[in-house]
Amino acid sequence: MNIIQELEGELGKPEDSLPRLNVGDDIEVDYLIREGDKERIQTFKGLVLAIQGRGLRKTIVVRRIVQGEGVERTFPLHSPRVQDIRVTKRGKVRRSKLYYMRDRVGKATRTKERLGEKVRAEREAEKARRAAQAEAAKAAEASSEDSAE
Repeated sequence: MNIIQELEGELGKPEDSLPRLNVGDDIEVDYLIREGDKERIQTFKGLVLAIQGRGLRKTIVVRRIVQGEGVERTFPLHSPRVQDIRVTKRGKVRRSKLYYMRDRVGKATRTKERLGEKVRAEREAEKARRAAQAEAAKAAEASSEDSAE
């Protein structure tokens, strides 16, 4: 079994080249497509429904809606055809497989965003700044009313 892990380590992509993916994330996968004798990169944007396997055999199931019809693709992460994977939104979900999303329509297909500590701190600072501005505006309004009397 140790030999298999060594071979997979040599043949697969380096771990730092792949982003940390979780079920529920919105991602963009750049996939190399061959049409006749030409090759081009096509971007597939969607929601990660499932992550399966490990090592070289690790795959992700990505779902998107195209013209009202659901389209799912399974991407092997270590395939040379998968050029790049970008996480656009971290999803906050409570299951390891999101197959129930296949039955959802419209706004029900959205997932909540999982905020990191940095983003959460920025949003709280923005909230505090707005509250301070609102208080300053109230104080200025109150002082202008007092001077008018």
